[in-house]
Amino acid sequence: MKKHLLFSFLFFCYGYSSFAQNADSIAVVTAAWDKQQIASKTNLLTYHFNQKNLFAANQFISYVEINRKGNAPVFAFGNEVKTKKTTSTFGQELDALAAINGTFFDVANGGSVDFVRMDGVVTNKNIIGKNGKRARHQETAMVINKKGQLALKKWDKTEDWEYKLPEKNVMLSGPLLVLDNIVEELDTTSFTRARHPRSAIGIKADGKIILVTVDGRQENSAGMSLHELTKLMRWLGCVSAINLDGGGSTTLWTAKNGVVNFPSDNKLWDHKGERKVANVIILKKK
Repeated sequence: MKKHLLFSFLFFCYGYSSFAQNADSIAVVTAAWDKQQIASKTNLLTYHFNQKNLFAANQFISYVEINRKGNAPVFAFGNEVKTKKTTSTFGQELDALAAINGTFFDVANGGSVDFVRMDGVVTNKNIIGKNGKRARHQETAMVINKKGQLALKKWDKTEDWEYKLPEKNVMLSGPLLVLDNIVEELDTTSFTRARHPRSAIGIKADGKIILVTVDGRQENSAGMSLHELTKLMRWLGCVSAINLDGGGSTTLWTAKNGVVNFPSDNKLWDHKGERKVANVIILKKK
């Protein structure tokens, strides 16, 4: 009898979980996204799930989608070795079409804590933790080739892996969420499990790239765990995706709209709560 009750309970839990996940995926796929062209082959999409209808919470999601075919914009990094700037300031100064905050940095002193190489020059090296191991956000590289095309590469477990990458423009970040349709195993830390504002980059099967922000720490938008973020990126059509620095850093800016998400650093539901960051990923005219 006890075994029967336990089996019934587990079956109910599994069934409910599957139903909820299916409802969430349908909510994302069928949402009436507000879509606006901001450049050649480039669109801005936003949607507010405001009925607690995504992961049983309110969520505000913004993303820029780039079709890499034809006269599409190209990617570049913006980076400050020691100082910090808002994502919008980076975007304006670099004459960008769009910008998203980049990888992790020293909030107090500035400068990336992850490897960055700009135009062949290493500007920042990995800051290794007390355990002597590289962080999860140092295990995946965003690389930009000579044509301004962005790709993701996974750490090969060698100590000097990032230095051997052939591209002149490299920025490490992470953790990696999915690569070539294979979902990565995430750790069990609170950083992974708790809901925070999140920034991410994804690559779709057709080659389109999306720059994504999920707002958080607000009643209007709860934020996501990395498991939830992984599901979102998959539902948006990504076969590869990487997590970027998030929290108060999460910002998506376009030249046409300014800051389009709701950065959380000022704890207000507006577009003025940007945190100064050390680096960004930008889109520029070809």
